Amino acid sequence: MSSRGSAERSEDRTVPISKMPAFKALPAEQGNPGTLTPPGDSGLERFKEIVAQPVLASFIAGGVAGAVSRTVVSPLERLKILFQIQSVGRNEYKMSVHKALAKMWREEGWRGFMAGNGTNCIRIVPYSAVQFSSYNLYKRIFEDSPGAGLGPYKRLICGGLAGITSVTFTYPLDIVRTRLSIQSASFEALKEKSSQKLPGMWGILIAMYKNEGGLKALYRGIIPTVAGVAPYVGLNFMVYESMRTYFTPEGAKDPTAIGKLAAGAVSGAVAQTCTYPFDVLRRRFQINTMSGMGYQYSSIGDAVRMIVKTEGMKGMYKGIVPNLLKVAPSMASSWLSFEITRDFVMGKRRTDHL
Repeated sequence: MSSRGSAERSEDRTVPISKMPAFKALPAEQGNPGTLTPPGDSGLERFKEIVAQPVLASFIAGGVAGAVSRTVVSPLERLKILFQIQSVGRNEYKMSVHKALAKMWREEGWRGFMAGNGTNCIRIVPYSAVQFSSYNLYKRIFEDSPGAGLGPYKRLICGGLAGITSVTFTYPLDIVRTRLSIQSASFEALKEKSSQKLPGMWGILIAMYKNEGGLKALYRGIIPTVAGVAPYVGLNFMVYESMRTYFTPEGAKDPTAIGKLAAGAVSGAVAQTCTYPFDVLRRRFQINTMSGMGYQYSSIGDAVRMIVKTEGMKGMYKGIVPNLLKVAPSMASSWLSFEITRDFVMGKRRTDHL
C-alpha cells in the first residue's frame, strides 16, 4: 500500500477545527456543576446517610420516645408500683388514685412525683431504642420480600422478640428503678430507715450485687418479666400498626398527629390489660429479698398461689387503674415522638413508618 493512499484516507477522516461543534461551559451561578470539579461528598452528608438507615434511625427515635413518654407519666408510674407491692396488712396507699397522688405530693413534693424517673429514663432510653430498632431488624427477617408488609401474626412475633431483646439488655436498671420508687414511700416497714440517707442508683446496684447474690440478684424476676414483656410488646406493635391504618384518612399516607396519638393510646391499653398480671409478678419478685417488705416467693407458681390466696384475684391486677390512666398519654406520646424523630432523622429517605 502506497504512502500516498494512506495520507489520502487520513485526510478524508480529518475534520477541520472550524467545523467542530462548540462547547460552552455554563457559569457556576447557573447551576452547572462543571466537569472538572465534581460536587464534594461532605462528612455531614455521609453521616446523614448512615443515621438514616432504618434500624439506626429507629434506635435514635426509640430512645427519644422512651424518655418523653416516661417523663410525662412519671407520677402515675410510681403510684402504680406502690399499689403493686402492697399486700395484706400494708395499706398505706389503699386509696383512690387522686388521693394517693395528693398524699405523695404532701409527703414528698415534686421529688416524690419524679422519684426513680432519672433511673427510669436511663433505663428506658436504651430499652426503647433497642426495642424499636430490633423490631425493625426482625421485621426484615420475617418479611417475604424487601419492603413487603407483615401480617398481624408476624408483627406479634417480631414485637415479642424485640421485647425480649430489649429487656435482657436493661433489666438491672429496672430493678433499681423499682427500689428507688418505693424506698422513700411512707410504708411502716421502711420507717426505721427514713432518717438515713437513701442510696442512689449506683449504691443500690452495688448493694444488691454484694448482699443479695451477685449478678443473679440483678436479674431477679426476669422470667415473669420476659413472660409479660414479650406478649405486651408484640401486642403493642401489632395493634398500633393496625390502628394506625384505621386512623389514616382515605387517600393519605399517614394519619394526623391526633390519629397517631389515638392509635398509640389504644395499642397501649389493649397490651397492658392483657399482660398486667405479669407486671405485678415482676414487681413482687424485684423486691422479694428487700428488707422490710416480707415477700418470700419461691417460684412464679408459688407467687400466684399466695397472691390469689391472700389478696384474691384482684391482687393480680393491683395498680391497674393508675396504670391504665398512664397508658394512654404514655404510649400516645411515645409513638408520636418516635414518628416525629424518625421522620426528622430519615427525611426523604423514609419508605415506611417503621
